[in-house]
Amino acid sequence: MKRFCLALDLVDDPALIAEYEQWHQRGAQLPGIPESIREAGITQMEIYRTGNRLFMIMETTDDFDPAKKATADAANPAVQEWEQLMWKFQQPLPWAAPGEKWVLMKQIFQLN
Repeated sequence: MKRFCLALDLVDDPALIAEYEQWHQRGAQLPGIPESIREAGITQMEIYRTGNRLFMIMETTDDFDPAKKATADAANPAVQEWEQLMWKFQQPLPWAAPGEKWVLMKQIFQLN
């Protein structure tokens, strides 16, 4: 199992944040989105919010490849529709690369 932790900001607007949360309730996603996540080898995904900052934890199979997932997403019309819809609510972190949404976080501590 691999674990990835990522961050992203939302547009700081309470109405948009509330709508974003509604889209992330169980079963509210566009058809095909949960399936595309699972098919890529993501076995668990959680998103947390504080203010307008999001934090995502993904647990994946050992052979999960983020680049392969990105390629599959680019070719999947359902994922592209979802991503376009989500950009209404999201804004890149100030240090994100151009076009980058979720930014991979660096682990700096682990309690053993």
